[in-house]
Amino acid sequence: MAGGGEKTPASAAQTRKARSLHGSVYGRSSERQKQGACTFSPSVSSSKDSLQQLVTPVQPPKSADSRSSPCSSESVGSDSGGAPFDICMSANKCPIVKLNPSLLEINRDKRRERELSKDVAQLQHLRPGMVLLKRFIKPNDQVKIVKVCRQLGVGSGGFYSPGYRDGAKLRLRMMCLGKNWDPDSCSYSDTRPFDGAQPPTIPEEFKKYVQDAIQASHEFLKQRVGAAKAMEELPLMSPDICLVNFYNSSGRLGLHQDKDESKSSLDKGLPVVSFSLGETTEFLYGDVRDEEKVSKVELESGDVLIFGGKSRLIFHGVSNMKPKTAPKWLTDETNLRPGRLNLTFRQY
Repeated sequence: MAGGGEKTPASAAQTRKARSLHGSVYGRSSERQKQGACTFSPSVSSSKDSLQQLVTPVQPPKSADSRSSPCSSESVGSDSGGAPFDICMSANKCPIVKLNPSLLEINRDKRRERELSKDVAQLQHLRPGMVLLKRFIKPNDQVKIVKVCRQLGVGSGGFYSPGYRDGAKLRLRMMCLGKNWDPDSCSYSDTRPFDGAQPPTIPEEFKKYVQDAIQASHEFLKQRVGAAKAMEELPLMSPDICLVNFYNSSGRLGLHQDKDESKSSLDKGLPVVSFSLGETTEFLYGDVRDEEKVSKVELESGDVLIFGGKSRLIFHGVSNMKPKTAPKWLTDETNLRPGRLNLTFRQY
């Protein structure tokens, strides 16, 4: 799953030219704009060494119309020369009141125990080929994912501000793992066009999270539609691409389709697996690009959304964030900035 924003008015002509960014969020032509586009994916190792493997940059954007389609000849993904963007605030910029260390440790343990003691993740069958796993990513793993994405994001090939030639920017930071997604051509490649950076690899532990989520979805679907149908609704997928988007609290993403992967991948309906961390967001999805005709569901920190099979090419987007809804234990332990970190995995 992947990112967006609202465009700063320039002129009527420029507004018509602006397109939404990313394969599923961004369109390649007027025809593509009608159809939609976009995608995202990452993975990480659980060891401390894995946290030292990864890191790159970004800058505050002018917003691009979140409802427009991405990938026009006017779009360009570049932030060359920009200072590295850190999704976590430094202690200097945001001093934290120091409590007695032992008390802090005790409180953290209690919070985690409460989270871990909750019932097994609640699964919801939203529509054929679409499953939502509530609170599926455990607190410790959420902290780990944020820290790994933070390190990767400030390094080579890390977060940057996708935008357009007319200067409009989307209200998000984007980083690609595995392969680079180019908003200008709506295609994947091994390097990033504007600076030649090679995307970081997907951490192996991230891939394990993806496989665990798919397996849990299959077990859930087997009870509802049977084993054969479960595999048809959500085919197995081994992610080799991950799009990582960081939205600030005012970020949003217009309705789009994720369809820049290979024809084989799309024909098989290989699913997109989306992780949500941080603030709660309202997620839109439906068969047409019309906000008045789509369904809505809230995605909270730790939720995993999977859509494949008959739902692989649904239109989807983010209508708004809910400020100050990120779990306190997550922000305490990572210093994650206000906003939402979204990782969308797929197989090219």
